[in-house]
Amino acid sequence: MTDVVIHRVTTLDLTVEPWDWPFSVQRRAEIDAHFADKQREKPALWNGRILLGRDAAFLEGRMSARYFETDFASLLAWRDWGYPDRAVFNGFGMGALRTADGAFVLGEMGAHTANAGRLYFPAGTPDLADVADGMLDLAANVAREVEEETGLTPADYRASAHWDCVVTGASIALMRVLDAPETGVVLQRRIEANLAAQAEPELSAIQLVRSRGDLTAAMPRFVTAFLETQFSDQEPSS
Repeated sequence: MTDVVIHRVTTLDLTVEPWDWPFSVQRRAEIDAHFADKQREKPALWNGRILLGRDAAFLEGRMSARYFETDFASLLAWRDWGYPDRAVFNGFGMGALRTADGAFVLGEMGAHTANAGRLYFPAGTPDLADVADGMLDLAANVAREVEEETGLTPADYRASAHWDCVVTGASIALMRVLDAPETGVVLQRRIEANLAAQAEPELSAIQLVRSRGDLTAAMPRFVTAFLETQFSDQEPSS
């Protein structure tokens, strides 16, 4: 099992600067062919511009890193080929929606997506729309992804002041707890109604997670690692 390290931080210092990723440049023809194959399987896949990171550091409640622009095809190939360049990481924000009765809200990715069937918190790979004055605004990215996937806006929840940065291999999932005032059942029904109104929702189902017993293999390790820390106080004391 992949080792997991979680850093809790209150400050994100994520610069965005030009950089030619050697993996993307040197293996361009292979990457394009790989993406063409994937797109034939799932025509909805789009080769947009995204941001990946390098040189991540954690010190005194701060995460710093340098992000660079590349294309989704390069990210997909890098992932599918086992992350051959470990100098780069996929660093993305996730909105860990938590209901008034303590449940966490996860969504099942739709069949047309690159991660079909997997259970995630609302999230998306950061892109150039999340950059302001040369800095990656991950808080804005999370707010946008939560609204796109669930219909909830920042007025519908209270965002935590800290981030839990879950490091697993070549990924860093930056989790931010978003506390909603509704109970799990009410919020689930609200989000499901929003999904039903979308022409092609990114999520196919909503699942509530209330304890370690609700964790499944459909959840990536960074999701289960984060949830295990949230539910640790439920374990009986020895």
